[in-house]
Amino acid sequence: MASASLLKTSPVVDKSEWVRGQPLRQPSVSVVRCNPVAPSGLTVRASSYADELVKTAKTIASPGRGILAMDESNATCGKRLASIGLENTEANRQAYRTLLVSAPGLGQYISGAILFEETLYQSTVDGKKMVDVLTEQNIVPGIKVDKGLVPLAGSNNESWCQGLDGLAPRSAAYYQQGARFAKWRTVVSIPNGPSELAVKEAAWGLARYAAISQDNGLVPIVEPEILLDGEHGIDRTFEVAKKVWAEVFFYLAQNNVLFEGILLKPSMVTPGAECKDRATPQQVADYTLSLLRQRIPPAVPGIMFLSGGQSEVEATLNLNAMNQAPNPWHVSFSYARALQNTCLKTWGGLPENVKAAQDALLVRAKANSLAQLGKYTGEGESEEAKQGMFVKGYVY
Repeated sequence: MASASLLKTSPVVDKSEWVRGQPLRQPSVSVVRCNPVAPSGLTVRASSYADELVKTAKTIASPGRGILAMDESNATCGKRLASIGLENTEANRQAYRTLLVSAPGLGQYISGAILFEETLYQSTVDGKKMVDVLTEQNIVPGIKVDKGLVPLAGSNNESWCQGLDGLAPRSAAYYQQGARFAKWRTVVSIPNGPSELAVKEAAWGLARYAAISQDNGLVPIVEPEILLDGEHGIDRTFEVAKKVWAEVFFYLAQNNVLFEGILLKPSMVTPGAECKDRATPQQVADYTLSLLRQRIPPAVPGIMFLSGGQSEVEATLNLNAMNQAPNPWHVSFSYARALQNTCLKTWGGLPENVKAAQDALLVRAKANSLAQLGKYTGEGESEEAKQGMFVKGYVY
């Protein structure tokens, strides 16, 4: 499939033809009339940010670097703080986020940081803007723009992601505040189907969000997370993922999204968390790369995998296995818990532990940097880093 940037003079294609893989119909002379002075044809307005979008996406998808996802909602951040005995206050959230963004040398391994809206407008405990601290480390600030999951009426107890209303002016304001990319997370549940309705709703919502983001200067991270919940095997995950990504890219093209100016945040192809047959890193890599080759155009600059409840070490091992041979895309990471878990527990809310916690964050960031380069060995990992973090029915 060509990127939307190459579709500026193409006729509209009926979806049934695209799905069947039939040759595209060319408009006949009898139905297309050309003005002798001004040539006619279907044109798509390219975003005025097109060059900047491509540059931003390439910066984030740079060798040996990935994304730190620190965009937990205040409620979710509160759960993290509660796990170490801290109250969910703005001051405590600020202290933890300051610890993360100010880790010395973080930009060597991290190219982008996804922020919650509060964080985008927040200053560190020392009074510097969070976005300025990030850019000084050569880390691109990003912003979570969706408004969370709600029940999808008419489905099999599935969800849809809200947040399109008012997204354009919000995105423009985020850009002015310093954000240069965006994230929108929707989910697909295998135990609940997934239904055709849920898949199409997820794909269409992602496509509309992506188009609106690009129109306002933000590189969209496209994230249809296929949840780990369930007892299904890896083959079932693979089949569902193929279906989901086919729908996503069809609707991205329909919405004239510039493929060179997006990033993807897919789930790795793994068995369900409750499946008795576990997969090796090599099996995960084989299935996941097969999915990417069948569904993802090479015009997309970066594939930034989510960890989805895998242990810190498991997520890194799987990423490393996928980078043992060259790929058409930058295959990297966009991890939250798989970067932060040991860091958070090391900190424990105590000022005297800040440096040790930052060191723990850098250990994980460096490990995943090596995995992006295919050079991670797994030597010297702590037992804490090997603990799984799957939570059934996890809400972000």
